[in-house]
Amino acid sequence: MPETDAVLPPESFLLLDVAGVACALARASVSEVLPLPDLHAPPAGGGPLAGFLNLGGRPVPVIDLARLLALRAGAPEADGLYRHILLDAPGDTGFLVDRVEDLVTVAAAAIRPVSPERTLNGCVVAEIARGDALVHVLGLRELLSAEERDRLSALADAAARRLAALPAA
Repeated sequence: MPETDAVLPPESFLLLDVAGVACALARASVSEVLPLPDLHAPPAGGGPLAGFLNLGGRPVPVIDLARLLALRAGAPEADGLYRHILLDAPGDTGFLVDRVEDLVTVAAAAIRPVSPERTLNGCVVAEIARGDALVHVLGLRELLSAEERDRLSALADAAARRLAALPAA
């Protein structure tokens, strides 16, 4: 049987609400889905940086996905009751979304690749056919540029130094 006729296994995706836009992430790219805790927002943050999550004494930068994708200019109007933080697989960065809607298994035939040239940084890696709509599958690695990751790392290092300078409770 030619390789193109092989049946590909289905994939699992988290369906997300990002400022009213349906998006998805490959389940394998996310290590944890966390309820929204209080985040430490440093004065030098700004932009899409929502703040830092204290994860076992380690500050993890949290990016507001709606602001990063220019779907919302400021903070959301909702109270955050249903908002979630998605921790990437390495555990280095969190992404804030309005809601994780569902975990679904999608047949490979319903997944359509998207050319990297069609999106900024190639952040939309595929589309999933769901009923009459297409849901954009975001690539977590492609959401941030190398320079953005370097700046977040520097901010996280500074937050860790500040935390280390304080006496333990």
